[in-house]
Amino acid sequence: MTIRVQTEINATPDRVWDVISDLDNEPKFWRGTKSIRNISKDKNTITREITIAFRDQKCLQRVNLYPKERIETVFTRGIIDGNKTVMLKVEDGKTILLTHWDIRLTGMMSVFTGIIRRHIRDGTEQAMQSIKAEIEG
Repeated sequence: MTIRVQTEINATPDRVWDVISDLDNEPKFWRGTKSIRNISKDKNTITREITIAFRDQKCLQRVNLYPKERIETVFTRGIIDGNKTVMLKVEDGKTILLTHWDIRLTGMMSVFTGIIRRHIRDGTEQAMQSIKAEIEG
């Protein structure tokens, strides 16, 4: 499943990057992420375990930061397979925050794809608006 959500934020790209790149604060904005446990960090690559809201499932992720450009999150183990990319773009002098999911549910969880897709889309829209509100004050 692919999901794509974007929003325009009235702030500089640097300000938006400061908020979205603070990965430990992700549960504050992304309601589907209940908790994060960082396992390792090597320069701009972080390995972590997250607990997601769906049945408190744990997933392993590898997160790559490309400063002031994008954050690529690859699900490496758990009920989700694929990636989530959060990108910063400037178009016509405006800062655009874009989230793109390209994932699938693994094993028996695949029967819940329709339900989970709606939750991820709603959660992404809510997260983008929460990030926007935090930045714009």
